[in-house]
Amino acid sequence: MTNKILYLAASMVLLAACGSEGEDSSEPVTIDHATEAQRIARESIIIDTHIDVPSRLASRPADVSQATESGDFDYPRAVAGGLNVPFMSIYTPAGHEAEGKSKATAESLIDIVEEMVATTPEKFAMATSVADVRRQFKAGIMSLPMGMENGSPIDGDLDNLRYFYDRGIRYLSLCHGSNNHLSDSSYDETRRWNGISEFGAEVIREMNRLGIMVDVSHASDEAFWQILDVTNVPVIASHSSARHFTPGFERNLSDEMIVALAEIGGVIHINFGSMFVSQAALEYSRARMAAGKEYLAEHPELSESYLYREFPAIYEKQNGPMVYASMDDVLDHFDHVVKLVGIDHVGIGSDFDGVGDSLPDGLKDASGYPNLVEGLLRRGYSEDDIRKILGENLLRVWDAVETYAATTSSST
Repeated sequence: MTNKILYLAASMVLLAACGSEGEDSSEPVTIDHATEAQRIARESIIIDTHIDVPSRLASRPADVSQATESGDFDYPRAVAGGLNVPFMSIYTPAGHEAEGKSKATAESLIDIVEEMVATTPEKFAMATSVADVRRQFKAGIMSLPMGMENGSPIDGDLDNLRYFYDRGIRYLSLCHGSNNHLSDSSYDETRRWNGISEFGAEVIREMNRLGIMVDVSHASDEAFWQILDVTNVPVIASHSSARHFTPGFERNLSDEMIVALAEIGGVIHINFGSMFVSQAALEYSRARMAAGKEYLAEHPELSESYLYREFPAIYEKQNGPMVYASMDDVLDHFDHVVKLVGIDHVGIGSDFDGVGDSLPDGLKDASGYPNLVEGLLRRGYSEDDIRKILGENLLRVWDAVETYAATTSSST
């Protein structure tokens, strides 16, 4: 790995600099990776493309500008971790489409993000462009761009897509846990469209025209390939990992898909949730989910949220504790993508506040990014390459999407 060679070369330069006349220059130089990681995290733009704070606050209101007792994100922990660009996920449950509630749900979550900014403008600011992110980073303000998880709120009307663009949405995943009117989901075996719908293709073209990044996370494999056929700009996977480590798990991307994503300039953002990075954790989670659905069928008075909040503790008592991935498991995904397609096509999509109690040690909440940086340093990544992973790769894609939109609008 060229990064490792550069890193070793830098270490040799340090060794030479430390030697002088009358001194024993054979003394090895000890590199404090933890201190270096803290510095890099503090000085870099760190972008996490998927944090489910709005949904968390909708069900459990809290002031995340202050330290909170629950959840994975709040301002003090984010600052401690160096996070300065958390994409707020505007998530709509799949069932809301049939109930006609998707658009209202999305609007209410955007309201929550806007309220965060309005009440503490000295800490948070909306961000709708790369320029916003860079300017607010220099000013020491945390940017809150928004991505829409599940395109259901578009509700068959391109005017709704334009409306959500105007409200600040800058990436959109076509679907979530079930097929919808735009696309088939990786979690839904019925395959309504065998990929994306005709209207889904129209939405992608309009996203390109407006300047909204296309997110392939949650899309079925067929939908993924069709999205790449339609888009004219790079796309992202906002919170997916490498299927190489979880064979058969369609929610993650295969090597072939990662290569295709990279060929058009895209970026895969690694999900920290244990089931996304560890086969053992995935098998445990699948068994728990199956048992939970059976439990809900026997107790129809309970809501689906019970499956994610209360039921895990019940399951653990009967079947043993949760199987967690390790930091090394997460780092292996970064290594795999870099070896496959290079350093320019991988980033961070933690899924904080979206995967429950399934996060690895060292990455339990928004304070953990320096631990990830330290792990990358220990594996030989250079500081420049780490900065790409932390945020510059995503900014490159976002800039390309903005540029295409500006060019398209000026020519029409």
